[in-house]
Amino acid sequence: MRAGGPDDGQLRRLIASLVVVRASGTLADHQRSYPQWELPNRSLQELLGQGVGGVILLGGTATELALRTRQLRSWSTAPLLLCADVEEGVGQRFEGASWLVPPLALGRLYGRDREQALRLAERYGACCGREARAVGLNWVLGPVCDVNNNPANPVINVRAWGEEPAVAGALAAAFVRGLQATGVLGCAKHFPGHGDTCSDSHLELPLLPHSRPRLDQVELPPFRQAIAAGVSAVMTAHLLLPALDPDRPATLSPAVLDQLLRRELGFEGLVVTDALVMEAIAAHTGAGEAAVQALEAGADLVLMPADALEAITAIAAAVESGRLQRSRLEASAQRRQQALARCAPPAADPLQAAAADPVLAQALITATLEVSGQAGGLGRFAQAASGGVNLVRVDQALQSPLQATDAQALTLPGAAGLAPCLVGTDTPSIWTASSDEPLALERLGPGPVLLQLFVRGNPFRGRAGCTEPWPAAIRQLLAAGRLAGLAVYGSPYLWDALRAELPASLPAAYSPGQMPAAQAAVLTALGLGEQGQAGDFTD
Repeated sequence: MRAGGPDDGQLRRLIASLVVVRASGTLADHQRSYPQWELPNRSLQELLGQGVGGVILLGGTATELALRTRQLRSWSTAPLLLCADVEEGVGQRFEGASWLVPPLALGRLYGRDREQALRLAERYGACCGREARAVGLNWVLGPVCDVNNNPANPVINVRAWGEEPAVAGALAAAFVRGLQATGVLGCAKHFPGHGDTCSDSHLELPLLPHSRPRLDQVELPPFRQAIAAGVSAVMTAHLLLPALDPDRPATLSPAVLDQLLRRELGFEGLVVTDALVMEAIAAHTGAGEAAVQALEAGADLVLMPADALEAITAIAAAVESGRLQRSRLEASAQRRQQALARCAPPAADPLQAAAADPVLAQALITATLEVSGQAGGLGRFAQAASGGVNLVRVDQALQSPLQATDAQALTLPGAAGLAPCLVGTDTPSIWTASSDEPLALERLGPGPVLLQLFVRGNPFRGRAGCTEPWPAAIRQLLAAGRLAGLAVYGSPYLWDALRAELPASLPAAYSPGQMPAAQAAVLTALGLGEQGQAGDFTD
């Protein structure tokens, strides 16, 4: 068949159905937060009209997203896969829905109360699915099945369900059962395992140097459990595994996708690439060639190619040259249709967007809260001192959990007379050059100090969390008699490290979550909120 022949249009529509592009969850072009990745409406409408089969969304409120998904479906001539990275609830990305504590919180709870952790993980999945469907999504790109056995992992970290294979697998499978019971597809990621890496595939190509027996022991079990639970899709990892393929990253490797995932693990659902615009792929392979190699390797869907039209054209050329078999693409399209057939229809009224589930959100916060030291001691200390400093560390002051008007980490200490001092990577430094006394205490103001640290691993930062010398800072504040209390939000690794520095009586608390409700729970435990304010729900 030659390009431009009578079947050329049908071939391009077949190929287009296997492409998933990025769009903003907002309606207007000027509202896009990431215009380098999010297509303008005109281009998006043209691509959907040409048969592009999926859209991944980010940005906007839950109500805006409900309107946006209806708009996208109206632009398409065939059913769409509409997805989002809502690993921590729809409210993680779209304000107005439920924002839940990170999955690793339940991995930590699993060691204390296995049955409660499993029940909450299934409810977590059901909440994600119910609210996704309410806003018009039919595919949740979760659960993360990576085993975060490397605390220095900068990209997985608290997104994982556990630090051990059995824990991660059991909780991920429970999440899948809860999610897919709502008629929304799940996606186990990042195959064959991105947990034990020290670099971020958004920025570079990580290396996983382990042997195949080690992969069977650590990386693969959670994926096996998710597959056994019926997960609809598996997402590839952009990393190099010399034990399986010394030349190609997993996303582009037949040894990983066809041989291992399809043949050995027996997975029959959709295989989707991680975003091909990530530097682990884009820095080494062009948009068209990467898409072709992914399909050659065994992927069904190409997620976020750097140029969708270039990818479609390159795939068509590969079919016409005999490099790719059309029957291979038709098999992928069939798997896509089978997945869509399992989806529940979208909510009838897009204006009735996902209502948050505060009961579940609070249950998760309560179950995963950790407190040490003298209960309520900070409140009594602050009252006696009649003033002091609320020293709050965030990654970026201009993009932090404290931007919400109900940010309890600011309002509750403020009501106790503690003046805020917000420190982020985009604010003036409070650090000195001394390794023993790293804080410039004279810049903080007088009085006792409540130290609140918002730290968690996040993609694109190239590090697992805070690298600032907080252990030394805590020793300095203790030596000066100024540390009144400690609150850590996000990273369990930082919490464990800092708790070892504290005297047994000093009030301290940790929450895996960073949302206002988690802030209220932590500060109430320390004595700054009203008892019962954070809720007393038990599962």
